[in-house]
Amino acid sequence: MNTNLQLHTIDTGFFKLDGGAMFGVVPRSIWQKINSPDERNLCTWAMRCLLVESKGRLVLIDTGLGNKQSEKFFSYIEPHGTDTLLNSLQNKGFSPSDITDVLLTHLHFDHCGGAVSKLANGDLVPTFPNATYWSNEAHWNWAMNPNEREKASFLKENFVPIQEHGQLRFLTDGQELFKGFKVQFVHGHTHAMMLPHIAYNDTTLVYLADLIPSSGHIKMPYVMAYDVQPLATLAEKFTYLNAAANNKHILFFEHDPQIACATVKHTERGIALAATYQSLSML
Repeated sequence: MNTNLQLHTIDTGFFKLDGGAMFGVVPRSIWQKINSPDERNLCTWAMRCLLVESKGRLVLIDTGLGNKQSEKFFSYIEPHGTDTLLNSLQNKGFSPSDITDVLLTHLHFDHCGGAVSKLANGDLVPTFPNATYWSNEAHWNWAMNPNEREKASFLKENFVPIQEHGQLRFLTDGQELFKGFKVQFVHGHTHAMMLPHIAYNDTTLVYLADLIPSSGHIKMPYVMAYDVQPLATLAEKFTYLNAAANNKHILFFEHDPQIACATVKHTERGIALAATYQSLSML
């Protein structure tokens, strides 16, 4: 057990995405039982970040949507809720200047929007002035030269200012940020998305980002239509879920509207949820 490590859930609010896009080939008659859509076929999703406190370091994993986009942009995804990135940090007793590291799993707008803030004069600056921001070279280049399928998800104002202010660094696949905290790359959702693996309570907590965005995506066919390589996602899910069932890993869901994390188990019908938790404090 890493007794020097503490984990804090950082809730940054909710937004809405099309249910069909989120559940891919699974028909609405089935997925609507998991996440009920509104009259526009939109489902509510969380933007749940994680703060890792260890030996003088405060590592924030992802930053939510932020608030600097236009009203027209927000009208498509309807951000709502009372939680914000900065308020949630403040409620845990931290300020932006306390954050030492920001790890961005990938550069889609709902994961990195809060990484950069807009000042009153319109300038774009890193939200966390003392932090090193971590991405990886392959994904950074992918986002800087986006394909037509993902172009609308990579908003350069969310991440280019990090590089311009000299706060960007790159990780490699399998690298440890510090002892007990490493990242592994997956490529189904987007190229070289980073999944943090954190030694916690005699097991490993895996921050799943968009590989398995919610507890409703545990079953193998439940793969988002947003994924650039859905067959790669299937293979990656199989690997991660089997490892989680075999080793009692804790799976942390970034987008589940209610369930923060879970464990899984082997059943005759495949991998299934074993236990679910609405907060880390329930573990």
